[in-house]
Amino acid sequence: MITDKKTADFIKKNHDKDVRMLALQAGRYPEIDMCTALEQIEGLQTAKEKLPQWADTEGIHYPARISMEQCSSEATAQYKASLTKGDRLTDLTGGFGIDCSYMSKNFAHAVYIERNHSLCEIAKHNFALLGLQHIEVINGNSEELTASLPHSSWIFADPARRNSTGGKVVALDECEPDIVRLEETIMGRCERAMIKCSPMLDITAACRTLNNVAEVHVVAVNNECKELLLILDKRERGEIALHCADIRKDGTLLFSCPMGSGDDAIKYTAEIKNYLYEPNAAIQKAGCHAALTKSYNIEKLHPNSHLYTSDCEVTGFPGRSFIVEDVCSFAKNDTKRMLKGIDKANVTVRNFPATVAELRKRFKIAEGGDIYIFATTLDNGFKVLIKCRKM
Repeated sequence: MITDKKTADFIKKNHDKDVRMLALQAGRYPEIDMCTALEQIEGLQTAKEKLPQWADTEGIHYPARISMEQCSSEATAQYKASLTKGDRLTDLTGGFGIDCSYMSKNFAHAVYIERNHSLCEIAKHNFALLGLQHIEVINGNSEELTASLPHSSWIFADPARRNSTGGKVVALDECEPDIVRLEETIMGRCERAMIKCSPMLDITAACRTLNNVAEVHVVAVNNECKELLLILDKRERGEIALHCADIRKDGTLLFSCPMGSGDDAIKYTAEIKNYLYEPNAAIQKAGCHAALTKSYNIEKLHPNSHLYTSDCEVTGFPGRSFIVEDVCSFAKNDTKRMLKGIDKANVTVRNFPATVAELRKRFKIAEGGDIYIFATTLDNGFKVLIKCRKM
């Protein structure tokens, strides 16, 4: 899409340079389309971390910064692709086209809809480079087009989570397009639909708001919650399935259970045993605590602490696992004894009346090392420090 050879050469030569420094030196390069060059260099640098396969494809054109910030990562796009396949895919909110490009590989035909003309042109260019000729690009408003679309195996939507003044929103009926209002129309044009939502969205409220939720996927990357995916299916179904995925370099750790497992089934204890467990971010967001205690035969320390313990080692736990070395109360003499000789440790606070910074200052402990200190509250209300090492 860049036809000016001098600008293209400048981008190639300076692809790894500091964009801010290049901007300050713009006056030295009057023959360069500096706005375009800086946008492409910044986009490429972001893609190297977020979209490595695209970054390795020469000629990919990148959009403005906000579109790069809002687009899915390669890892989360591949996860969505693993959930979908069929004859026809329709993406109602095309954007930069990352999700559409990965998901479309499992379909005979795909339709990308985007109201921003510039993004449509970028998508056409990039899809062609990537050999995705089966994707049809439509520049239009999906809210107006959905009712007249051909029937699809899957419809995908990633509603914009900003209001007219640029402020961030989370609720489905505040996003654009309004999925709550469009749900019936969408389900009339497909077999199944996937809605990408903010990780801040209340899962229970979302399932009550929409009529056709069959599955919920909480997606984390390297223990950071990134997306909430709602799978809609108009066919008769039983319980809503809850899937917690933590995507890592060595694979995806998945924990699944029916949604709505009651808190009355959780096993609690006020005793710290030989092992301590901290669930990953996806499970913490999903709140499937009862299923976790049942699946791994572990006990929870407190309703609000979200830490677990067991006498015997649990293998394959979806989160961090530790060997407990010592436990003490928050009394000064007890903490002085346990922390004697420790000048650095990894401190975590769970349901405790002090921050990590406050504890570090109080105990004069720096960050790092192979010792882990958890400050938490037990089921009997006692405040304790737990010293352990990672398994």
